[in-house]
Amino acid sequence: MAENDNNANAQAGQANQQQEQQGPVFALQRIYLKDVSFESPKAPDVFKGQWSPKINFNIGTRNNKLAEGVYDVVLTLTVEAKQEEATAFLAEVQQAGVFTCAEFSEADLERVLATVCPNILFPYAREAIDSLVVRGSFPPVMLAPVNFDAIYAQSKQQQAQGGEAGQAQASGTVQAGGATQGAAAQPAPEGDSSKN
Repeated sequence: MAENDNNANAQAGQANQQQEQQGPVFALQRIYLKDVSFESPKAPDVFKGQWSPKINFNIGTRNNKLAEGVYDVVLTLTVEAKQEEATAFLAEVQQAGVFTCAEFSEADLERVLATVCPNILFPYAREAIDSLVVRGSFPPVMLAPVNFDAIYAQSKQQQAQGGEAGQAQASGTVQAGGATQGAAAQPAPEGDSSKN
């Protein structure tokens, strides 16, 4: 009888150890397109001249807690092409995902929502932008990968130096050949914070 009690206690102890060793849980539940917009205000006149646009892009993220350990993360990617100071096209995509992020410390959760989740969403947003631009009869826009870890680190550094709190936002310029230049982190406007 004492052996049965010892076995039960040993099994209960092993179960507790397994739960403690499990640690943080991260899982992707769903990726979806939340909003999409494409405008070409000067079409068809914009197609008459030589195509050598200046292309600007902005990237922002926000998240919303849906339930305990479940978050909706939205990556907004905006691309604007200007041809001789006139807007040739403006495309915006809000690519979103529902993520399970449980058992993280507050600092780790903030980092995961600001870096890991946007890294997963970015290829989908980039493909959606490219598809919109091509369907608008413009050459493809090949955006380079974004280093969300560096943007997050720069945002945290700005916060530590007394800058605005909030999620980092990147912006830059893409030349007609598709190379990205000047991506820099900037604090997001108020209301675009990751802390909801």
